[in-house]
Amino acid sequence: MTRLTHDRCCQEIALQTGQLRTVVRSGADLSLMVPTTPEWSLEQLVRHVGGALRWAALMVRTGAGDEIPEERVPGFGGPARWGDPGALDAWLAECGELIVGALRDAGPDAKVWSWAGIHNAGFWARRMTHELIVHRADAALAAGLPFEVAPDAAADAVDEWLEIVEWAQRTLPEDAVHGLRGPRRTIHLHATDTGAAVRGGRGEGEGPAREGWGRLIELDEDGVSWRRGHEKATVALRGPLTSVLLAFYRRLPLDAPELEVRGERDVLELWLERATFG
Repeated sequence: MTRLTHDRCCQEIALQTGQLRTVVRSGADLSLMVPTTPEWSLEQLVRHVGGALRWAALMVRTGAGDEIPEERVPGFGGPARWGDPGALDAWLAECGELIVGALRDAGPDAKVWSWAGIHNAGFWARRMTHELIVHRADAALAAGLPFEVAPDAAADAVDEWLEIVEWAQRTLPEDAVHGLRGPRRTIHLHATDTGAAVRGGRGEGEGPAREGWGRLIELDEDGVSWRRGHEKATVALRGPLTSVLLAFYRRLPLDAPELEVRGERDVLELWLERATFG
């Protein structure tokens, strides 16, 4: 699976916005606290997502050379009245239209500030795609609704997170990611539903999978690196790609029935604790 194109990101943003709107319209209690983002209620989560879309849309549309403060973004905070699903849904629909329109008009190469040093609209197309995917998962899980995402988008969400971890390692000297340095250890992410998974005879490493989606993360004295593929690893996280994505973003516990952890679980737990940014 390759990186999402700009057009594919725009499609996914529109789709994910629509699916998040479905949660808003589902009758779920908007004051319900979201277990995977415990500082937010469902409505606060939706307002956060919509505000981020409007913020990114304004930067792309204006070709911002620096970060635009939130207070300068029209409609950033959402409807004045809280607890009104109709108003929240309409506002979120407008948020989605603004970001997709701005990204399509600009194209991927338009110059725009970003916090990661990638100064083009393509960065924001990708970032908003995965911001929406993960927070739509938060909303769906809180509301007790099913969550699935297209394999290409799920795979790219994992890759983007790995790239952000590498960026934090290069540019944020105080980031928790530096706590991953040490003796060489590896983490194998393996999706069991993307191609024919070939199992070995005696567990991870003795007969690694040769087909399907996989990522190999390496931790050593120099920090974090990663590559595509399947190899013998210190620990492996296996399951359907959507479930691997959710566990990798700390939205699904490692003990979830659809997941399997093989090898030294503490290495994977350390990764999940330290591989953050900001």
